[in-house]
Amino acid sequence: MVSTEEAVKTIEIRGFLHLASLFKERGWISPLTLSIDGDVSGKQLLDMLEISENQVEAVFINGKAYPLASARIKSGDRVALVPPGTPGPYRVFLGFVEI
Repeated sequence: MVSTEEAVKTIEIRGFLHLASLFKERGWISPLTLSIDGDVSGKQLLDMLEISENQVEAVFINGKAYPLASARIKSGDRVALVPPGTPGPYRVFLGFVEI
């Protein structure tokens, strides 16, 4: 059983589309639980997971989309990684691209 103190220092991560396949190839469960120490950027998270930046266009944090460059993740967050390929207007509508 995970203590409350330990649970606060973790995040849940899911991958969509080909990223879900990558999780499976690496033997990761979904959601993947990852311990973090403080806040991390989207780039830092990808570095921790050894996932290339060109494989992720946006990050959902607790149900809200953020461009990878502006994503800030903190303990307790639920995170989903979204690969490139979402049709143009939806990228703006969902917040993948800031205009």
